[in-house]
Amino acid sequence: MEEVLTGVIAIWDALMAGRPRGISRAFRDPSFYWVIGFAVLPLSFVIMLVFRRVKLLDRYLEPTAMFFIYMAIAMIIFVEVIRRFVFNVQAAWSTTLPPYLFLLLTWIGCAYNVKLRAHLSFGEVRAMMPPKAKLAMSFLDAILWYVMAVIVVVATLRLTANSASNFQLLLGTDHVMRWWFYICVPASWLILYARVLENLLADIRSYRVGQEFGLTNELARE
Repeated sequence: MEEVLTGVIAIWDALMAGRPRGISRAFRDPSFYWVIGFAVLPLSFVIMLVFRRVKLLDRYLEPTAMFFIYMAIAMIIFVEVIRRFVFNVQAAWSTTLPPYLFLLLTWIGCAYNVKLRAHLSFGEVRAMMPPKAKLAMSFLDAILWYVMAVIVVVATLRLTANSASNFQLLLGTDHVMRWWFYICVPASWLILYARVLENLLADIRSYRVGQEFGLTNELARE
């Protein structure tokens, strides 16, 4: 426990110093898992409360982000294919930017699917379970998503810090940093886990009043 506390203090000192190389070294400490483990749940809970307060954000955040990211990818590919094969010119970043945008599209879309309960959840099997078993499965979902969230957030924050410390540029650009895209992945996972908490609380309410499980958040609140 003393080693964990020492590591947490070192991570805090590195963050306060604000030096990318120091942050990158501090994030490689095993105690970083403890820091993220304690941070994911309250941060996701705060995001969930924001969604409840700001209905427009709750309803349109993920669809709007997915729409604009997808349109950006499509326009880059469409325009650059024409420029390459018709005018024999091409922007150097046109083949490197879309994969990073697709990375954001993937995890934001995952959060939206969790909100709609359209992700893989073996719904046919759960439909045959009694209410207590369904509720137990909802808690198991939340636990498994939590474990994955901690692993992904730790890994991507380490990647982000390492990229920032090495001043990695997006290939084909002079000023666009890669870590700007990497940092969006843990942010997306916090949104994703906020949706998981919404589903869990909705299932608890449904269990208490004897309603059917598996409703989307909008239906569960009615």
